[in-house]
Amino acid sequence: MSDLRARLSDGGIHLLDGAMGTVLYERGVFVNVCYDELNVSRPALVEDVHRQYAEAGARILETNTFGANPVKLSSFGLEARTVEINRAAAARARAGIAGARLPSGVSPSSLHLVGAIGPLGIRIEPWGPTAEAEARGYFARQVEGLLAGGVDGFILETFQDLRELAQALRAVRDACDLPVIAQVTIESGGRTSYGTGAAEVAQRLEDLGADAAGLNCSVGPAEILDAIEAMAAVTDLPLSAVPNAGLPRTVGDRKMYMASPEYMARYARRMVEAGARLIGGCCGTTPEHIRRMAETLAAEGDPGDDARGARPDRASARGAAEPVVEPFPLGERSPLGRRLADGTFIAALELVPPTGWDPAPLLDEARRARLAGVDVVTIPDAPRGRARMAALPAATLVERETGLDVVAHYACRDRHMVGMISDLLGAASGGVRNVLIVTGDPSPAGPYPDRTAALDIDSIGLTNVLHHLNRGVDPGGHPVRPPTRFVLGVAVGQHAADADEELRRFRWKVEAGAEFAVTQPVFDPVAAHRFLDRAFDEEVADVPSVRRIPILAGLWPLDSVRTAEFLHHELPGVRIPDAVMERMSAAEARGAEGAREEGVRIAVEAARALLPRVQGIHVSSPRGQAELGLEVVRRVRLLRERAAAVTTANTSTDMSADNSTGDGAG
Repeated sequence: MSDLRARLSDGGIHLLDGAMGTVLYERGVFVNVCYDELNVSRPALVEDVHRQYAEAGARILETNTFGANPVKLSSFGLEARTVEINRAAAARARAGIAGARLPSGVSPSSLHLVGAIGPLGIRIEPWGPTAEAEARGYFARQVEGLLAGGVDGFILETFQDLRELAQALRAVRDACDLPVIAQVTIESGGRTSYGTGAAEVAQRLEDLGADAAGLNCSVGPAEILDAIEAMAAVTDLPLSAVPNAGLPRTVGDRKMYMASPEYMARYARRMVEAGARLIGGCCGTTPEHIRRMAETLAAEGDPGDDARGARPDRASARGAAEPVVEPFPLGERSPLGRRLADGTFIAALELVPPTGWDPAPLLDEARRARLAGVDVVTIPDAPRGRARMAALPAATLVERETGLDVVAHYACRDRHMVGMISDLLGAASGGVRNVLIVTGDPSPAGPYPDRTAALDIDSIGLTNVLHHLNRGVDPGGHPVRPPTRFVLGVAVGQHAADADEELRRFRWKVEAGAEFAVTQPVFDPVAAHRFLDRAFDEEVADVPSVRRIPILAGLWPLDSVRTAEFLHHELPGVRIPDAVMERMSAAEARGAEGAREEGVRIAVEAARALLPRVQGIHVSSPRGQAELGLEVVRRVRLLRERAAAVTTANTSTDMSADNSTGDGAG
């Protein structure tokens, strides 16, 4: 029995390290670089990351070899150096541990090193052309290098296909008897992408002979916690819980997301209570996350000698974090922010940017909108997969040339986090203050059949990022001075196919810092009321109750049955009732003008039904027909003016009656 095997089976709580790729990326290593090869070419950099994790409190550390198998290394022409790279990785980790300044009573020899092995990045039989024996051979070459480097055991991580994980485990067992921690990654909902539930994963890993079983990557602490509870009910194996720092975002083979160290630390305690014995962090986590987890596990009760030993040596900490500042008051950030803060009605009109570089048509529409009484125009971000003028520069032009307040939509699709931050810092410098953050639906290829799609972070993640920029700190903890002054909006889909998931996501958006929300176009006010009731009032497990934020009702004046059918069948999140379809069909039979008039009436009726509970309207319109949107704005304003006049008249009547009664009594 090795010391590591004894540690795994002692019933104590043991802290693993956090992400390697996240920290290397923060140090300026681009994602197109082979991170595993850095063990050879930049050994000091890798050693320093290991050192920081040891000083933060990790007592089981992983080698920097997640992708150091022959298949993934072949992408860089490095497959022939598989053994060399893995051996060097173990040496770099040992050197980092040896150089760490550890608390009194904790020696480098008491820390353990596990060789990290990730999936091959290809599908094996029966899902792909690679035979199981061939896959096992690939893993064996990585195992050989890690053993030569002197690891104490192995951690098989981020697997989705249990058949592939079984071949990695067999490769280890064929070469040695060192302990193995086996981890899979699950999707939202607690299952692997192959559909295997967490409880079944635990049973299968026990059957395969793993020394510890667990979960890492892909999802954040809340999902991992649920799955650990399911696993603890069916196995006595030590369980490992190694979540991402929040919701996932994909960069190549690695998924990264940035949640706060404090949040991760709270969940570390909950995972221990659920039965986990090995706690760590995956993508998006840093030494600071591990440090906070170590502090929490040491301070909140007595999880064991290991956690006590993990108490960080504050004297060795490198500097203090930049303090977070209070954001600018919402009402001082923009005219829209002032309206949101004051509770003033908001009439917003969406204007689609041009497909070319000439802004004149967009500016003409914006000027007409201003004359028509629109409070703010919104600019969508490359809708429907067709390249258009980007929303941020378009918003800058409209605001500068017309004086209108502008909301720039910003889609996370096809962008990575650093690029998003760069875009938005530049936009802030240009005067953009209002941003509507959307994940972005997978778009059609349009005229670009060779296009690719990527999603690094989603709208929840970007809302969180901008919320922190408004407080003067970027995701890496670096100061942003002065802080940004963004007014943060998000979208909400009242007709999402999975209403519960949409509800959870909306609440997380609010928790992340959203300050207003825009619904999808409303054609069924009853359904919209029902969703908004749930959004703020219903108790939902594992999702925090949230503050109420202003809602703008999305409206879309239909111009034809064809448009109605397109929205209903092809635009995600939009649903048009049969009664509306029938009204449009009857109106269109009277001619195109009749159809457009009926579309405006339907939109105004939806607004009337929602006005008591929303703070404004967000009007879209068919392409090239901004006048329909302007007509909706005019009629809704008239509707509100009439309602206000009736209220004033009733108040005056009541006051007259009160005065009359008072005079008579006197």
